[in-house]
Amino acid sequence: MWIMKNRFRFHLCYICIFALAIAGCKVKRPDDVIPESKMEDILYDYHIAKAMGENLPYNENYKKSLYIDAVFKKYGTTEAVFDSSMVWYTRNTEVLSKVYEKVKNRLKSEQETIGDLIAKRDKKPKITKNGDSIDVWPWQRMIRLTSGMMNNRYSFVLPTDSNYKDRDTLVWEVRYSFLEPVLADSLRATTMALQVIYEKDTVSHWKTFTSPGIQQIRMYADTLGGMKEIKGFIFYSVEDSLKSSVLLADRFVMTRYHCKDTLSFIVRDSLNKIEALKADSLKKISATKEKKDSLRAEEGRKDDNQRLTPEEMNRRRSGSRPEKKPEQIEVEQHIQQERIEQRRERQINQRRQQQRRQQTTR
Repeated sequence: MWIMKNRFRFHLCYICIFALAIAGCKVKRPDDVIPESKMEDILYDYHIAKAMGENLPYNENYKKSLYIDAVFKKYGTTEAVFDSSMVWYTRNTEVLSKVYEKVKNRLKSEQETIGDLIAKRDKKPKITKNGDSIDVWPWQRMIRLTSGMMNNRYSFVLPTDSNYKDRDTLVWEVRYSFLEPVLADSLRATTMALQVIYEKDTVSHWKTFTSPGIQQIRMYADTLGGMKEIKGFIFYSVEDSLKSSVLLADRFVMTRYHCKDTLSFIVRDSLNKIEALKADSLKKISATKEKKDSLRAEEGRKDDNQRLTPEEMNRRRSGSRPEKKPEQIEVEQHIQQERIEQRRERQINQRRQQQRRQQTTR
């Protein structure tokens, strides 16, 4: 019994010593250092603020410090406390790596939300999603226009990204409603225009209408390259005597179709095949025409051979040259004499030029 009690005490002391050793090995955080859980939240918002401060225009660089100060104010701390805490965390890399691993997972899961915040800050659309048919309209889907000079027009510029492919089709659709007072259709008009800037050219399309309802514009191009930028506007015009007319435009949709999704691509592809078949048929016709021309030429040569005199045929077989006539010999001699005289004149002129050069140099 006494032996068993001693063994129990021995094991109990061993466990206590092991627990104290583990507690001694654990890093003790000072009281003035920000706790790990709070540091994780601060670093998460801190990196979001840094991302929003990147690529700001030169005249808006002051916003970077405002974003960071807003994070510290949110968690009731200061930049000095944050910096001193980061010094301690950098000395204890294991603790810092655990904190940053949690921050990284949160940033990865919230990447789409961060993209929305940056897009709202820059007043630009975020990168579109990849898909064969998708709505790429990034802004509000309802606007109100009046007949006044300052509020009768709505325009937009939509930049493209890597998800826009060559030979894409765009369909811009809007629903229009005319509010009070009730006017005749002839007294009001709405113009809807869309312009697509391609790599090789620019294509525009617009339509004017006077009645309410859904209107759409469809744009596509085969051979103009990829899309670089999309522009458009809505213009509402009313007679000068009627100033209280209101146009409500809603249900904005800008659908992008990849070429394999559209029926027009199939039609265009079939037209290209027809053109290729026409080109092949023309090549075949030209080839047959060339063969006929060669056959005719050979037949002509045969006819010429048949029309030769017996003397000419004997001369061709023997390879002897025909004797020259006296008139031909005289002409050839005259030409040769003319060439000799021209050569002499050139030599005399060259000598005179050399003498003149020598005199000028002296």
